[in-house]
Amino acid sequence: MIYVLLSVICSVLVSVLLKLARRLQIDVGQAIAWNYVAASVLTAVVFHPSLEVLRSPQAPWLGFVGLGLLLPLIFQALAASVNSAGIVRTDAAQRLSLMISLLAAFLLFGERLSASKGAGVALGLLALACMVWRTERKDAESGGWLWPLVVFAGFGAIDILFKLVAKAGTPFAASLQAMFALALVVAFFLQLWRRWHERLRLTVRDVIAGLLLGLANFGNIVFYVRAHQALPDHPALVFASMNLGVVALGALVGLFAFRERLSRVNLLGLVLALLAIGLITRA
Repeated sequence: MIYVLLSVICSVLVSVLLKLARRLQIDVGQAIAWNYVAASVLTAVVFHPSLEVLRSPQAPWLGFVGLGLLLPLIFQALAASVNSAGIVRTDAAQRLSLMISLLAAFLLFGERLSASKGAGVALGLLALACMVWRTERKDAESGGWLWPLVVFAGFGAIDILFKLVAKAGTPFAASLQAMFALALVVAFFLQLWRRWHERLRLTVRDVIAGLLLGLANFGNIVFYVRAHQALPDHPALVFASMNLGVVALGALVGLFAFRERLSRVNLLGLVLALLAIGLITRA
């Protein structure tokens, strides 16, 4: 389970780095672009993917392109959510997005929706409503509730695209290399547009922050894969531990390290989120 713990830490570390970006005067857009440089290089070095399969007519390029577009855009939404709604709400919304992929598995991929998973989805929707509930007027007016919902929907869509890519049979490493490379192109195109229209300046600080972000982002993925390889007969245990761990650790970091304030309704949503993930990921 050490790999699960390391994956959880890396996932929460991504949120922490995004939370600190504004305080350290780091341009999040540039950091996200450089993150994909690090992730692409690390994928090539660690996994040594064979890219010949990408030339096959069966290669799911529609899914790759969709992921290449969505990954950097939802990363921006994740950063906005962390800063406006906090780490606790954002990490919970991100992990609750598994409800979307579960419903897609039921509606699109012909999987059976069990009673426990159905109850988990219903409980998860209630948890999401509680987590984005803002009692302070200034918070509601700032749109602090909106970004967690974008994160929820965006990561749900990304998970569905991952499933479509996996269903096509393309090896994981080659798929990862393709989507990171495409995301890199999209992310740098956005930064070039900003440079043209906003006179954006490249700084060493943004490059270093982006490379650290990419290291944490890649670590989250590689340790999660290693966890499944170490426990091949217990995929549900790995999946549940990962999601519950991120929500729990994210809550601890947000509440105690960054002094994020949660109402009683938000705290109830946090508890319901943990229960919902537990129900959804039951074997």
